[in-house]
Amino acid sequence: MLERLVEALRGGAVVLYPTDTVPAIGCDLHNKRAVERVRQIEAIAPDKPLTFLCSSLANLAAYAVVSDPVYRIVRSLVPGPYTFVLPATKLVPKLVLEPKRRTTGVRVPAVPILRETIRGLGNPVVSTSAKLLPQGTPWAELYDRYEKLVDVVVEDGLEPAGQVSTILDMTGDRPVVLRWGAGLLDRLPEEWVLAEPTPLVDALD
Repeated sequence: MLERLVEALRGGAVVLYPTDTVPAIGCDLHNKRAVERVRQIEAIAPDKPLTFLCSSLANLAAYAVVSDPVYRIVRSLVPGPYTFVLPATKLVPKLVLEPKRRTTGVRVPAVPILRETIRGLGNPVVSTSAKLLPQGTPWAELYDRYEKLVDVVVEDGLEPAGQVSTILDMTGDRPVVLRWGAGLLDRLPEEWVLAEPTPLVDALD
């Protein structure tokens, strides 16, 4: 299955798949046509950034600028249900960037098959929440809704989780929690900031 999934993504497939948060649709980060299809399916405007998944912290650091202090924080939270907003490196295609800030939303999921898929593909995978149905919708209903819109549906035998990722903006002097979601942040460190929701949060779902 893993080899077939990698080959499908390499060929430009758009995939519906489970994550450690909510089900998502995605594709090879570097396949422009597939990224455009993802935007079309989920009605995401061209100027909205897209989150993508990496296989490891080292893989993440190739696509995002990670300072030593940020590295220590991210290392303590990956793999897991956290989206990190970071300055993008030149490897990130413009069509998934936040255009004004040149930042990117990136995750390392706690789902082994996803990380293995990304390693096999050799590229990160775009990940945007499957929003055409409410969160927590059973897989059978998701399949019926997305079957004709995507090329591949990946199921893991479990019903979808209903909690989105926690979003942490790591671009400033101290982390900013843009959204509380899945994951354990037992108490907010004093140097962290809890921000009001912004349009960026909606774009990174």
